[in-house]
Amino acid sequence: MTDDAVRVAFVCVQNAGRSQMATAFAERERAARNLEDRVEVLTGGTDPADSVHDVVVEAMAEAGVDITDRVPRSISTTDLEACDIVATMGCSTLELGVDGTTVDVRDWALDDPHGQAIETVRAIRAEVRERVADVFDDIEEEVSADV
Repeated sequence: MTDDAVRVAFVCVQNAGRSQMATAFAERERAARNLEDRVEVLTGGTDPADSVHDVVVEAMAEAGVDITDRVPRSISTTDLEACDIVATMGCSTLELGVDGTTVDVRDWALDDPHGQAIETVRAIRAEVRERVADVFDDIEEEVSADV
């Protein structure tokens, strides 16, 4: 990873659903756009669950993404303040983007997939995938402007 890498984080309270989907799609986007050494992807939650929600694992498997080995983790405000972009899933308790910080905070306000029917989770997954692609469009534009 280069010193000038773009750091992007995907965050929700439990880090067990939406942020896990976003992270997996971000890793795919990063590879597809040949940005592995230019983009660092982080994820975490403010109160992580014990495991990724089963329905999320199932929905991602349907999309050809295996997240069975993912484990929710915590992430600190300090970690996030070092990011260029932080996408919250509509449930964040973080205090970012204030006091002159340069973090681009994007609140996606997505429904929580936990306890939802697979059809609902598929719709959430589609929205997450689209929003991640949009983030990477922005990152790609920024990275190419730096060259």
